[in-house]
Amino acid sequence: MPLARAWSVALQGLRGHMVEVEADIGQGTPGVHLVGLPDASLNEAKDRVRSAVRNSGREWPNKHLTIGLSPAALRKVGSGYDLALACAVLAAAGAVPSTRLAGTVLIGELALDGRLRQVAGVLPALIAARGHGFTRAIVADAALAEAALVSGLDVFGAARLRDVLAWLAADESDEQGPLIRPGPRAVSADKPDVADLADVLGQPEARWALEVAAAGGHHLLLTGPPGTGKTMLARRLPGLLPPLSDQRALEVTAIHSIAGALSEDAPLIAAPPFVAPHYSTSVAALIGGGLGYARPGAVSIAHGGVLFLDEACEFGAHRLDALRTALEEGEVRIARRDKIVTYPARFQLVLATNPCPCAPARDRDCTCAPDARRRYLARLSGPLMDRVDLRVRMRPITVMSRAEVGTPEDTATVRERVLGARERAAQRWSAYGWRTNAEAPGPVLRRDFDLPTTTTEVLDKGLKRGLLTARGADRCLRVAWTLSDLADQEKPEPDQVAAALEFRHRRAAA
Repeated sequence: MPLARAWSVALQGLRGHMVEVEADIGQGTPGVHLVGLPDASLNEAKDRVRSAVRNSGREWPNKHLTIGLSPAALRKVGSGYDLALACAVLAAAGAVPSTRLAGTVLIGELALDGRLRQVAGVLPALIAARGHGFTRAIVADAALAEAALVSGLDVFGAARLRDVLAWLAADESDEQGPLIRPGPRAVSADKPDVADLADVLGQPEARWALEVAAAGGHHLLLTGPPGTGKTMLARRLPGLLPPLSDQRALEVTAIHSIAGALSEDAPLIAAPPFVAPHYSTSVAALIGGGLGYARPGAVSIAHGGVLFLDEACEFGAHRLDALRTALEEGEVRIARRDKIVTYPARFQLVLATNPCPCAPARDRDCTCAPDARRRYLARLSGPLMDRVDLRVRMRPITVMSRAEVGTPEDTATVRERVLGARERAAQRWSAYGWRTNAEAPGPVLRRDFDLPTTTTEVLDKGLKRGLLTARGADRCLRVAWTLSDLADQEKPEPDQVAAALEFRHRRAAA
């Protein structure tokens, strides 16, 4: 009985599993039987692949055809197996040689006319294939730039199924045949075209908090009336951050690949992403999930960058509290019936909210009852706020003339100080593998970087009076180290610890 096999990849989060696609032609009633836990879109591949083969000038075997996807216990999702299915079937039918299928990963969806379409998740799939010893991959030509990001793998692109079949039938000496090799790697600019911090008038406290947040990787809450610049400041935070490291850039790009959010022109994401979901977004869209395959949510798409929640109190407590684990652990775990999918989610959270539902320009014009104000701000729960290091109350703008407020510092000036502080922090934490003060755990700060009692006296008083939790004290220490780095000091002084505590105790309703 003719039997042939090809290879593709199944993704569970960022983790890829090699899938062996076996095609067996035997005796019996003509038909196609697809086994190995395929989902609905993969089950439809039988008709899709048959039409693509016929429209590519090849004959579909009119026999009893069994196609197996191994490992059989692993659920297969999506249409990325189409190319492997077509090649395995034609190799089993003797229409093309099967020699080149060994050691080659095939990823792509087939159109009915034989065109090869791009699918999501090519980058993490090829990283997994390389880790399993595969040396060659064929993808849709639209995904070639993304696939070329994986070093150590011979990558080819194809526009149509007939190109792949011609390559399989070509002589071994013709390594490329009609396939396409990737061109020079295209990389997005280190700093995208972001708005300048000089556009923000006034708000010195908020500008300073934004600089501290950028320097230490801290989370930030901006509270104030509408029109005071909360959104303007948040959108300028990515311009203060350094470019992503090579390893982090590849990780961020892999997440965006799974989400289907990569650019064909410059697929590698080298700058910190900025994600701002609407307050009507669902928990699954925010954290990750969905029916069938668990896709990354906004917290993972913002990995390595900024997650901005405008009108934070409108999100609702159940959505906001879903962020707590991600903020603490830097990852999300999405449970499914037969597996747990893990996505990284180490981002900087920026919350912006009005002080009350009516949101007047001035506090004295507020028409809300005290209970209404408390209920509104109570949507930002205590456990969530315990994880937010910097809290700033923004004031109404009273002067619009630059002659009155002076010329604000631009992004380049502030970014220079931020990069200097980040470099000092990176040197301090290099032995631990961390790059920012926000990543340093409290036990390490207290054990290996213990500060004198005279320096932390204000924190001790806060703990004794119940004004501060142990987590809050640790986060104050992290902010103090950031303030020390910005001041180019060896370690924090008492006034910097006090400033860190003051950042934490500024009440939204103040």
